[in-house]
Amino acid sequence: MSEQVEDEARAAGAPPGGTRAAAEGFVPPKESAWRAVLVPLLALVTALAIGAVIIVFSDPEVLEEWKFFFDDPGAALGASGKAIADAYGALFAGSLGSPIVIFDAFASGDASQIAVAFRPLSETVVATTPLIFGGLSVALGFRAGLFNIGAEGQITAGATAAAFVGFSISGLPVWIHLPLAILAGLVGGAIWGAVPGILKARTGAHEVIVTIMMNYVSFRLLDFLLRGEVFRRPERTDPISKPIEESARLPLLFGQDLRIHAGIILALLVAWAVWYLLFRTTKGFEFRAVGANPDAARYAGIKVGGSFVLVMTLAGGLAGLGGASQLLGGVTLYSMTPGFSSGLGFDSIALALLGRAHPVGIIAAAFMFGILRAGAVRMQAATATPVDIIVVIQALVIVFIAAPALVRAIYRIRERRAERAPASAAKEAA
Repeated sequence: MSEQVEDEARAAGAPPGGTRAAAEGFVPPKESAWRAVLVPLLALVTALAIGAVIIVFSDPEVLEEWKFFFDDPGAALGASGKAIADAYGALFAGSLGSPIVIFDAFASGDASQIAVAFRPLSETVVATTPLIFGGLSVALGFRAGLFNIGAEGQITAGATAAAFVGFSISGLPVWIHLPLAILAGLVGGAIWGAVPGILKARTGAHEVIVTIMMNYVSFRLLDFLLRGEVFRRPERTDPISKPIEESARLPLLFGQDLRIHAGIILALLVAWAVWYLLFRTTKGFEFRAVGANPDAARYAGIKVGGSFVLVMTLAGGLAGLGGASQLLGGVTLYSMTPGFSSGLGFDSIALALLGRAHPVGIIAAAFMFGILRAGAVRMQAATATPVDIIVVIQALVIVFIAAPALVRAIYRIRERRAERAPASAAKEAA
């Protein structure tokens, strides 16, 4: 074990003579970057391949060709290939843009035409932004051995708090009002995450059950607030909140023609902060130690219960920032409505798995899920492919990530065995 691990464990309060052995219990074997991304990448490829099969068998015209497969197999295979290419082509064109359209826009020199060409990519970045926050929230829990299923409710709680600050205060400059609204989103989500953490630490209540229940509480609380005079717009009878003041809105980065806003900058900065916390601070070491082996961490002097509370509070705050960015960025037209989170928290679980609970991996996975979300509508409009295919692909990604042995079996990848701790460590622990 490296001296850095020894020093960090000692700084965390580990008793002399047991530090090295305790830390050896929760330091995982090193793994190459390629092997770290191989299984998630193959899981995504496999999910897309199965999605292609579903596209074929959900297209009536293609199925008609398959009736005569033995008479003319080329026609059936050609129609299948065309259906897959058209669907996935529309998916990526609707999320990343068409290279030809982008080239023609730059050749024209017309700023409005260039904005139109980059609109699909802008929508992908907008969809990616809250997913980064949500993925970081779930991943932070994973690192500490906690399964935070409550990101959906924490997103809603954070957005609700940000909305109240955003529309109830007026007359402030943007450099005061906007940070207050963002801070409200952070605090609202943190409170929602702290409750399961406290119950876990004090009573042993399982965080999965508690966070699921907290999701429903946040949903119904929002419904209740949207029926009251404080939140609901005076001129409306349907459940929609008052609009956010302009001083609390995240600024657009490239003008009114593109919806990409400053939330993506905040998301990347927060991702860096989470990386720094986990891998460059003693507190992050404690979180990882608790997640890898709570008993060894407790023996090393780490307060496991306190770590649970702090991790869930931070995780809730991260998810709350995702809700605030979604609201203050204008994705929901600067208003709260029932079902505000629209599955962002549950998608965050999938991308945290896909990104292997690492901030860099989460950014990449969030961008991929942003592509799927942004391009789904274009795919359905252009090819009549059901938008639910995207949900199927996301579900398949979860299945294959959750069962890495299945992916390794399909592609015949040999699993690297973890090295056993030295016998001297066991002796030292005794």
